[in-house]
Amino acid sequence: MAREKADPQRVEQEQAWIGDAVLGLHARRWILQREGKMDAEMFTRLTSNHFLNTIGNPTAVEAAIGRAYDSGGLDAAFAYIESEVLPKFLSQEKKRIRESHGRHRN
Repeated sequence: MAREKADPQRVEQEQAWIGDAVLGLHARRWILQREGKMDAEMFTRLTSNHFLNTIGNPTAVEAAIGRAYDSGGLDAAFAYIESEVLPKFLSQEKKRIRESHGRHRN
């Protein structure tokens, strides 16, 4: 449904809702493929606003995923996540694991 002068903030929020759902789906699939089981803590780390804030404004990050989905479907949205979100997540996971091992040694 086309809107006459849509409120940009509302449009971004709607795109973010879609992006959030797509990110959740991607995260579940990625974790299941990687770990062979669901890891709720990893899912939370990957989809949390705390993590997304390391990339940019969480709403803006999710909206970008939503726009990728709107323009190219799941393949485009997943490609966006894999190029823009996962590298940062994997970097933080490595750091988290290193710090965790350091705490256990002391």
